[in-house]
Amino acid sequence: MTKPQASTTRSRLGTAVLGAVGFTVLLSACAPLVLGGAAVGTALVASDRRSSGTQLEDQTIEMRASSRLRDQLGGRANVYVNSYNRQVLLTGEVQNDAAKAQAQSIVSGVDNVRTIVNELQVINSPGFSQRTSDTLITGRVKAGFVDARDIPTTAIKVTTHNNVVYLMGRVTPKEAERATHVARNVDGVQRVVRVFEVMSEDELKRLAPEPAVQPSSGTQQQPAAPAGTAPRQ
Repeated sequence: MTKPQASTTRSRLGTAVLGAVGFTVLLSACAPLVLGGAAVGTALVASDRRSSGTQLEDQTIEMRASSRLRDQLGGRANVYVNSYNRQVLLTGEVQNDAAKAQAQSIVSGVDNVRTIVNELQVINSPGFSQRTSDTLITGRVKAGFVDARDIPTTAIKVTTHNNVVYLMGRVTPKEAERATHVARNVDGVQRVVRVFEVMSEDELKRLAPEPAVQPSSGTQQQPAAPAGTAPRQ
């Protein structure tokens, strides 16, 4: 009786992992800087806890920051940029502390950046096997969120670097704890860093869309004639 469920879980995990691998390979063929973020479609805009304008700002921040880092740091850094609600997370490797500070200064000059979480490490650039491992872990964490069913997957952004998982998004304290618990129990995860913007349950309720108002037909339905009587002509 449990085989169909296990098969469904494996299929969902495979889809999430393959999607993450494809996304990383596609971008790495263009530049060493990976832009964290998904295309904004109609369904995503509707379910995301950011406004459509903020989602667009986040994408613009990622692209501009990545371009400036690539132009000014070149081969001295391998930086991954993720922005959520104008809070920027920097992960990756730099050659020294001066380059780490310079990367933060560069990103702080990008329009609309609110805060920066600088998690850059002063180490040599990782090999392909490490980047592949990070991509697989990200896929497993996302699949775990889907299987959990009580985690708002569209409100949480997952990034993995050197087996450390970073979680970003607008969540309630309960959602933050639940997501952290699931991520910590994924194989290969060494540590979970929360970069959440915590909101109250009341704030979450205010974000919920109001129920649609049914349009009036403008006509009233005639009451049914009592049984045994002929309808009026």
